[in-house]
Amino acid sequence: MLMSRALLRRHSVLPGFDLALGFSLLYLSLIVLVPLSAAFLKTASLSWSEFLQATTTPRVLASYRLSFGASLLAALLNAVFGLLVAWVLVRYRFPGRRLVDALVDLPFALPTAVAGIALTAVWAGNGWIGQSLPIKVSFTPLGVWVALVFIGLPFVVRTLQPVLEELHRELEEAAATLGASRGQTFIRVVLPLLLPALLTGFTLAFARALGEYGSVIFIAGNLPMVSEIAPLLIITKLEQYDYAGATAIAVTLLLASFALLLLINGLQAWTRRRQGAA
Repeated sequence: MLMSRALLRRHSVLPGFDLALGFSLLYLSLIVLVPLSAAFLKTASLSWSEFLQATTTPRVLASYRLSFGASLLAALLNAVFGLLVAWVLVRYRFPGRRLVDALVDLPFALPTAVAGIALTAVWAGNGWIGQSLPIKVSFTPLGVWVALVFIGLPFVVRTLQPVLEELHRELEEAAATLGASRGQTFIRVVLPLLLPALLTGFTLAFARALGEYGSVIFIAGNLPMVSEIAPLLIITKLEQYDYAGATAIAVTLLLASFALLLLINGLQAWTRRRQGAA
């Protein structure tokens, strides 16, 4: 057994562990760590009072509330309907299924600026849908939320699909045989098995929405204190050559989002451990 494992390692198609790890760390450093380090170094040029002044003005705080609040609400909605879409695509066969499956990836392929213009045209007061609504969507915080829902849905669907395909229907049939209703089967049997993947999809959708810019600026209206997102405020600071202020806001967003993602990942790991113990 030990000899066979040694032969597998020796004749592996990919490079050995040390070489592969070295290339991985080098690539991650160039793509991720170096840019993030530059942002932190630029922010370090500010004193603590200057950092607080740059990141806690009423306009900046309003952009935080909109960015985090709209991203969270969009990710929650996508978690619910993404699960429904993934379930339909995996469990049912119907005419046009492949077309629906391809449409899920449309937000991935569509340029964000094109998506923003299209959403604005549809939800504006004279748009196809907006003209029939009693409330205003475009150029309001509600428009920001609509754009973030649009770009976040594929992350949930594509994360859940492989898990649903591996989920054996015998578990549901066994629960039904034991007298469980459809609701009880879903809540007690299916949902616990899908929860780690659902949390992953939610996390990806939330992270994607938090940094979205192109599809939001067209439909948001970009009114300070009303519909101005944090990424737009960073761009505004850069246009004013306030590089330290822009990186200070970026670092604040990064730290806050990292803390939230760490919390969600911890919850996901706890869910997996609980399932393993069960």
